[in-house]
Amino acid sequence: MIFAAKAIPITRAGLADALNRLGLGPAQSAALWAVFDVETGGVTQGFGFRADRRPQILFERHKFREYTHGKFNHSDPDLSGPQGGYGLLAAQYSKLDRALALCAQHHLSAEPALRSASWGIGQVMGFNHDAAGFQSAQKMVDAMILSEDHQLQAMVNFLITNNLHRHLRNQDWAKFALGYNGRTYAQNQYDIKLEQACARFSSGSMPDMELRNAQAALLLLGYGPGKIDGVLGNRTRHALKAFQLGNGLSVTGALDETTYAALFSSAFT
Repeated sequence: MIFAAKAIPITRAGLADALNRLGLGPAQSAALWAVFDVETGGVTQGFGFRADRRPQILFERHKFREYTHGKFNHSDPDLSGPQGGYGLLAAQYSKLDRALALCAQHHLSAEPALRSASWGIGQVMGFNHDAAGFQSAQKMVDAMILSEDHQLQAMVNFLITNNLHRHLRNQDWAKFALGYNGRTYAQNQYDIKLEQACARFSSGSMPDMELRNAQAALLLLGYGPGKIDGVLGNRTRHALKAFQLGNGLSVTGALDETTYAALFSSAFT
C-alpha cells in the first residue's frame, strides 16, 4: 500500500478555515498550534509528514489486538501482544506494513491495521474515522496522504464531533486532554505540555507560514532544516544556504521570494 504523495504543508486558507470552524479567532490560533506541537513537535519535528512524504503515524499494538480479536498475540506479539511500547519511530511503518500483510494473509480487510495507527499532524486514530468525517479508515488515510490541510480537516471534524473545540477555545487543557489523549493523559503531563506550548506561542513565537512551508520543502528535498516550526534558526539557515548553493541562487541563508519559489516548485509540483 502506497502512503506517499506530495505532502503539501498547511496553507493559510486551510488554517483560516480550521480556526473559523473551531470558533477560534486569529489571536487564539496559539491553542491550535499547541496541539500540533505536542502531537508532532517532538521527535517528529512538528510536521504532519515524514521526510519520505508519508504521514506521521504511531502504531497502537493494543488496538490491533482488539480489532483482530487477539489472533496474532502469539505469532506477532510486538504487533498484537499484551505488553510493549511503540518502539522506534522509524519502525512504525514497518509495523503497519506487517499488520497489513497479516490481514491480507488471513483474508481480512486493511481496516484493522489502518484503524490501529494514529495519523498526521493531529495524530487522529484510524478507528476515529467516523468522527473525523470518513466512512472508513482507508478513506481517511487516502485523504491524509495528500496534505496537512486534509489532516487538519480530519482533526477539526474529530474535535467538533466530540465537542472538544469548546475546551480548546476555553483553553481548559485538562478537559481537552481527557477527550483527546485519554484517561491516562496526566501520566504524560499532556495537559501541562499543551498549556506550556500555548503560552509559548501566545508570547509571540507564532510560526511564520511561508518559512514553515520552506522548512517543509527543505525537509522533503533532503536538506535537514530541523524542526518545522516557522522560525529561522541556525539549521534552517544552513539548509537554505545549501539549497541556494545547489540551485545557483544567491547564498544568503535568507528566505527571499526567489528562493521560496524555487523551493516550492522543487518540492511540491
